[in-house]
Amino acid sequence: MHDDSFVEKFMRATGKLRAVFGPANSSSLDHEMTEENKRLLARQQVDAQQWQTVRRPDGSTYLVPKDTDDQSLR
Repeated sequence: MHDDSFVEKFMRATGKLRAVFGPANSSSLDHEMTEENKRLLARQQVDAQQWQTVRRPDGSTYLVPKDTDDQSLR
């Protein structure tokens, strides 16, 4: 007797759902960014620039503010 792979079992189990809802929708990753996404990216980059990564001797890392006068997280 032939053993079905996990993928074959999954596809058979979800076949009725896929018949109703259709296949998963996929889109291209090389599309133009919207203005909203450009603003969000710029804001995230500014937020990321205010932090500095510190590495401990054991190899773990943590973030601290780049402002040297701010000792709140140290």
